[in-house]
Amino acid sequence: MIRYGTVWLSFWSVVLVEVPFVSREGVKLRPAVVLFEERDNIVIAGITSNLKMQGVFIPKEEGIVVDSVVKLNYIFTVSKQRIRKRLTHLSFEKKLEICSELANRMSFCLNNQWRKIDAKNKA
Repeated sequence: MIRYGTVWLSFWSVVLVEVPFVSREGVKLRPAVVLFEERDNIVIAGITSNLKMQGVFIPKEEGIVVDSVVKLNYIFTVSKQRIRKRLTHLSFEKKLEICSELANRMSFCLNNQWRKIDAKNKA
């Protein structure tokens, strides 16, 4: 577990994080899952309560306020200073589901890149 100010984090913590507006004129607090930490930077995946979004479903029984979705297409890095609060920690089963989905997506990307390289080399 990692301590940032008064917030204790570990991988797979669900946190409340300050996310800057695109205009950079303010921030909003949003939930996110901590994927990993490196050199005071935290890599997170955003969470939404919009169940129509694609991602990994997280039921409120996991310790969050409402049923939600981890948006694996919304991964970004924030400074540790932007983490405001640890909300909960995901179950082992949810960790595996997120890892599996990330691996599937990365495998798809890598396979497509190799196909492009292979096609280019054959041309």
